[in-house]
Amino acid sequence: MRPAVLAIDGGNSKTDVLLVAADGSVLAAVRGPGASPQHVGVRRCLDSLASLARRAAALAGLPTAEPFAVHTAACLAGADLPREEAELRRAIEERGWSDSATVDNDTFALLRAGTDDGVGVAVVCGAGINAVGVAPDGRTSRFPAIGRISGDWGGGAFLGQEALWWAVRAEDGRGAPTELLPAVLAHFGARTAAEVVEALHFDELPATALHGLCPVLFEVAEGGDAIACELVDRLAEEIGLLATVTLRRLGLLDGPAAVVLGGGVLAGAGRRLLPDITRRCAKVSPEVEVRVVEAPPVIGAGLLGLDRIGADPAALRRLARAEPRPVGQDA
Repeated sequence: MRPAVLAIDGGNSKTDVLLVAADGSVLAAVRGPGASPQHVGVRRCLDSLASLARRAAALAGLPTAEPFAVHTAACLAGADLPREEAELRRAIEERGWSDSATVDNDTFALLRAGTDDGVGVAVVCGAGINAVGVAPDGRTSRFPAIGRISGDWGGGAFLGQEALWWAVRAEDGRGAPTELLPAVLAHFGARTAAEVVEALHFDELPATALHGLCPVLFEVAEGGDAIACELVDRLAEEIGLLATVTLRRLGLLDGPAAVVLGGGVLAGAGRRLLPDITRRCAKVSPEVEVRVVEAPPVIGAGLLGLDRIGADPAALRRLARAEPRPVGQDA
């Protein structure tokens, strides 16, 4: 018997894949590098996902040729617009990975992993920032989330750039003094901020290295630095805005509502931001419950897949309780 679901959570920095049986048990879990179609193209993205699916099948002792499962549930960073989701779904169907396939933005996996029924609001802050919402009647709310041109503020890459921006200006006199300067220098083992800028300019440091400044920013803010605190407060404000605007769009302000938070930035610092975000949400939705999701989003992708094929509630509960230990990169 083929697995019921090939579940994929494809992020910018890593990709998790599960093979899930019809009873909700995890047959195999593997991890690989990020393969966002926006960054590597659709073909390379799907080649990478297929390689991970074959590894998962081999790990489960199953045939490694297509089809891998009855249904593919792929939740992908970079699938930000409905037309992108449709293009990716058609491409996956052409690959023959399964009898049917669905493609959603990866924020939907976070929402499903953090709720019993997939209803509520999810805000993800990883390399980028995004939010989605699902109402009890199935209506959805989402944002383009393709950068500053779509009104975005936040995300690990953006915050890292901001931390370096303030450090550079503190060093050269254009900005106010900030403890971000010595913290950034210590993080990179550099003597000057200009040295870091030059290394980035000549590709001696990858641009993704700036994402590593997020923990530095939060640590400096905890020490009371005014500029770092302002950036962290601004992030809490933006997350609160994404959540409350989504609640308002879906008419979820007047009763109990779930707001789940996830992504690499919030996984590391979300609990520090949680009281501020909760306060902002409670101003407009008094019965809101804000929480950081502990379950890996790939569990949410698997649950979406089981939902799609009509799995029984026991299977959903079994998968929701699973704690897969992926094999592979950074596992």
